[in-house]
Amino acid sequence: MNIKGFRRMLFGEKMPDKNDPQYKERYEREVSFGRKFAQVTRIDKAAAKVQGFANAHRTLFLVIVFGFAIGAFTWNICRLTTAYRNSRATRTATEMQDSVLRERHKRLQGGEIRESRNENRKNEPQ
Repeated sequence: MNIKGFRRMLFGEKMPDKNDPQYKERYEREVSFGRKFAQVTRIDKAAAKVQGFANAHRTLFLVIVFGFAIGAFTWNICRLTTAYRNSRATRTATEMQDSVLRERHKRLQGGEIRESRNENRKNEPQ
């Protein structure tokens, strides 16, 4: 890849102006396709109804929008704290092997101690 292509990838191309004659035709095509898509999917009518509701009930609209945003943020924090509390401590494979070896060592020593106790009891006079 040449240097110029690398610079374009990093910094992007210059943002075209909608009045620039080089990009004017492309801009008009994209705008008309966007308007057609909005009409077909009826997004434009839904947006107009939301805008009408927002103009008629400004305070209620702001309460709904910010309430939704704050509620989503609060829910996210609750889920994060729940996940953090329920997380287990991570153990490496070496730690797991060490703990298994320690348990085996304790069992072996405990077994030897029991055997020696049983031998002592057998030797004791009754």
